[in-house]
Amino acid sequence: MIEVIVFVEGQTEEKFIKLLVAPALNHLQLYVKPQLLNTSRDSKGGALSFERLKMNARNTLRQYNTAILTTLIDLYALDTSFPEFEKAKLCPDVYSRVEHLEIALHTALVNAVECRPERFIAYIQPYEFEGLLFSDVATLSQVEPDWTRSLSQLEQVYNKFETPEHINDGYDTKPSKRLEKLLNPKYKKTRHGPLAAKKITLEVIERECPHFKTWMDQLRALAK
Repeated sequence: MIEVIVFVEGQTEEKFIKLLVAPALNHLQLYVKPQLLNTSRDSKGGALSFERLKMNARNTLRQYNTAILTTLIDLYALDTSFPEFEKAKLCPDVYSRVEHLEIALHTALVNAVECRPERFIAYIQPYEFEGLLFSDVATLSQVEPDWTRSLSQLEQVYNKFETPEHINDGYDTKPSKRLEKLLNPKYKKTRHGPLAAKKITLEVIERECPHFKTWMDQLRALAK
């Protein structure tokens, strides 16, 4: 059994790992466990700096000396302290940007923590977790009975972008904000996010979201 620890920023992502990702990889003898990151000495969740990530990574890799560490953090509102942040903004599209950031993050963290490179997999979700929920807006609209009224608007958003991972133009148009505006009763991140993802299924999410699939394939490859 290979232990894989996933650093997450919030309870929504924590539940997502527990409900979907961990069960999907268990048959490969991969024990996947989310760990909510400390953002200060006595606080969890919220904004995450690179320094705080290094501290958590160093402590975790020392405590679990055979575990693999990975991340599930959002590109949206990523702290400017992350390696190559400014250079990555010059990349022509969202996929090249996150790949640039992931390579820089992997190099910087491995050097800072002094761990073997294969013990850390850097993953940054473009643009945020809620983008994954646009993988199947018909199923998403069925999570709450009244959400079906918003299906056509959800479809308009889906059809406007190359993939669900491309959905974002700013604070008012990021995936989570779109859901909050379009859905009634209002979208509640920690309640509806994991529930919707489970209904949509990992299979559909991976089919619609190439960058997320790449991460899942990296995790599966650990079993080989």
